[in-house]
Amino acid sequence: MLSFEDAYTLWRWLPFPRTTKNEGLIDTHGDLAVADEYVTTVIRFVERGIFQLAPVDVLTMLETIMRRISELQPAVTDEERAVAEMQHAYAALLHLVYSGFLDRAPVSHAPGETDVN
Repeated sequence: MLSFEDAYTLWRWLPFPRTTKNEGLIDTHGDLAVADEYVTTVIRFVERGIFQLAPVDVLTMLETIMRRISELQPAVTDEERAVAEMQHAYAALLHLVYSGFLDRAPVSHAPGETDVN
C-alpha cells in the first residue's frame, strides 16, 4: 500500500484524467474535478502545516464517484473503458491522500471542526 507521502507525491505529479463523449463519464469527470478541488486542502497541510477539513465529506464523495464509474464500465466502449479506469484510479488515489490527511489530524480536532487561518 502507498504511504501518505507517496500517494501525495503521485497525486501532485499525475495529470488529471481526461473525459470522453460518454455522458456518464462526463458527469463523473466533473464530480471528480470538484472532489480534486476539495482535496487541495491537503496541500496547505503538507506545505504549511495548516490542518483544515474540506466543507464536505470528501471520502463519501469519492466512494460515490468510484461506484458510479464501476456501474458505467459494463456499457462503455474499449476507449471509454480506459478513461473510466483512469478516472476510477484517480478517485482511489484521492481517497488515499485524503484518508492519510485525516489520519494526521491534530488530537485537538473534533470531528467537523476546522482551523480558521
